[in-house]
Amino acid sequence: MCDTIWLSEKRKNLLLLLMEGPRNIEQIKTSLNVTSKAMMPQIKILKKQGLVLQKENTYMLSEIGKLVVGNMLPLLNTLEVLEENKEYWTSRDTSVIPQEQFMRLGELGECMVIEPDLNHLFDLPREFTENLIKSRCIMSSLSYYHPLYSSLYSRLAKSGAEMEIVLTKAVLERLKNDCRDELETLLDSESTVVKICEENLNLPTIAVTEKFMYICLFNKQGKYDHRKVMSFDASALRWGRELFMHYNELSQEVIEI
Repeated sequence: MCDTIWLSEKRKNLLLLLMEGPRNIEQIKTSLNVTSKAMMPQIKILKKQGLVLQKENTYMLSEIGKLVVGNMLPLLNTLEVLEENKEYWTSRDTSVIPQEQFMRLGELGECMVIEPDLNHLFDLPREFTENLIKSRCIMSSLSYYHPLYSSLYSRLAKSGAEMEIVLTKAVLERLKNDCRDELETLLDSESTVVKICEENLNLPTIAVTEKFMYICLFNKQGKYDHRKVMSFDASALRWGRELFMHYNELSQEVIEI
C-alpha cells in the first residue's frame, strides 16, 4: 500500500483530490491536467487496493482511503513547510516549541521567511508592521527589547485594539526605564493586558492576530539573526494562538509600574 501511494505522483494527487469529495473522470482530468489514458490504470490500482470506490461514473475514497489520506496530509504539509525553507528550520532552536505542537509544524502552511537586507537590518519588517496596525485582536510575546515595539503597541492600545502582551522581566525593566509613557499607556488601556513571564522565555517574538501569525526563533547557537517566519493561513493562526497561550499561562498580569 505504501508503494501504491508514494511511488506514483498521479495516484497521490488523485487521492488528495478525492479527499475533497467525489469526482467523475472529466473533473479528475481537468483538476489534475491528465488524460483518461494516463489516469485509468492508476484508478484501477487504487480500486484494487480498496482505497477508491466507483459508483457509475463517479470515483470516491473508501473508508480505508479516507483513513489513509487523512494521515497522509499532516506529513505532506510538514514536508511542504520544511522544503520551502529547509536551511531556516534546520538551523533553528525549536526546543522552545512544545513537542506535541512541534510535531504539527505542517500547520504553518504557506509560510514565508522574512530576511532583511543590510540597510534595514534593525527595522521591524514592513510585512509585520503594516498588518499589525490593521489588526484588532493581538496576542504577542516579546522576550527581547526593540526600540520600535513600545510606540507601535502603545499606538494600537490608543486605537482600542484588544491585546494580550507577555513580556520577560528584562524587557519590562527596559520599558520602565526607557519608554515609561508608552508602558503606562499599555497598562492604562482597558483593552490591553500586560503580563510578565518568570520562566526562561527563549522565544524572541511571537505575534498572532486575526490576520497573520509571526514568529522569530533563535538559531541553534542561541543567536538572534533577524530572520522571521510569517503566515496568513488559518491553520497557522490556530497554531500560533496555541503557542502563545502556552507562555501566557506561565505568566502573571502586571497591574502597575
